[in-house]
Amino acid sequence: MAIPATAPVPVVALRGVAVEHGARTVLDVPALAVVPGEVLGVMGPNGAGKSTLLRVLGLLQPPTRGTVAFRGEAVTATRALGIRRRMASVFQEPLLADASVVDNVSMGLRFRSVARAEIARRVPPWLERFGIAALADRAARSLSGGEAQRVALARAMVLEPELLLLDEPFAALDQPTREALIHDLRAILRAERATAVLVTHHRGEALALGDRLAVLMGGRLLQSGPPGEVLRAPADEAVARFMGVETVIPGCVLGPDGALTRVESAAGVLRVAAPMPAGAAVRLCLRPEDVALGELDGPATPGYNALAGKVVRAVAAPTHVRVLLDCGVPLVALVTHRAARSLPLEPGAALRVEFSPEVVHLLPGAGPD
Repeated sequence: MAIPATAPVPVVALRGVAVEHGARTVLDVPALAVVPGEVLGVMGPNGAGKSTLLRVLGLLQPPTRGTVAFRGEAVTATRALGIRRRMASVFQEPLLADASVVDNVSMGLRFRSVARAEIARRVPPWLERFGIAALADRAARSLSGGEAQRVALARAMVLEPELLLLDEPFAALDQPTREALIHDLRAILRAERATAVLVTHHRGEALALGDRLAVLMGGRLLQSGPPGEVLRAPADEAVARFMGVETVIPGCVLGPDGALTRVESAAGVLRVAAPMPAGAAVRLCLRPEDVALGELDGPATPGYNALAGKVVRAVAAPTHVRVLLDCGVPLVALVTHRAARSLPLEPGAALRVEFSPEVVHLLPGAGPD
């Protein structure tokens, strides 16, 4: 008889954790675990409790109540310092010393009394992997923001931490620098099978790096799961809007239509690829990139929902044009600049609005008034 595989012991796990400031609860996490080799992306708006969560995970702030376990054993005050030495942190500001790049990267090893020969062996490969070997003798404080953050990451990774904590490490970088560093860090974390927690308010960063995502709002963990699940099947409207859903349409289920479900709404009868009982109040969540626009009298796409809409406004961004339409309900679409050039996007212009039943996510309930 085959022996069932056992689940890996989490590197760090929270159970019944809460942090209170006076009468206010700033963090309430019933359960959260990070398994070996996993990168957990924790997302949420400013003030959601992300940094508090990271301090609790990093044993820098004891919870008001609840248990923090490391490698399956509860962390006590006497064990906390020793366990913290098995972790490494990188912050939004690199916090580099007034020394050379190589001295900064080796700093943590020196603090831990690692032998000089071992330091000489371990540091150069990390300078190479983060693309800063040519800067080894440069003064760290003369570096650009992206170079400095690479030094901070190399300083953390050379310690071979059992848990890497990343606190908004890309927030101060411009987009090209951020994208290049995320690409390199992702490759390194995968190659090392590193265990890490990234907190960020930028969902693109979490999606790029995270094997699993957790959404934190108001100190509460609202949803966690694989990136595709959190993105395409948000647990509630707050998560949906944070994950980029801009159109939420209240409706009432009429009944099945073959494999689809018909929903009556102020925009008309829509078909969605999600089962729901007749008579149920629902909210239809639609991402702007899943909406197509065309000439009002143009050919319909077979099987798609088609609405008549009027342009309210169109706003150009570097990679797309964001179009707000009135379809009986407000609806938002993103179109490429090339597509926008062929469409009438002045206020009041009439357009065909289309989207597949497959891209609509249904939430139960009528939602807030």
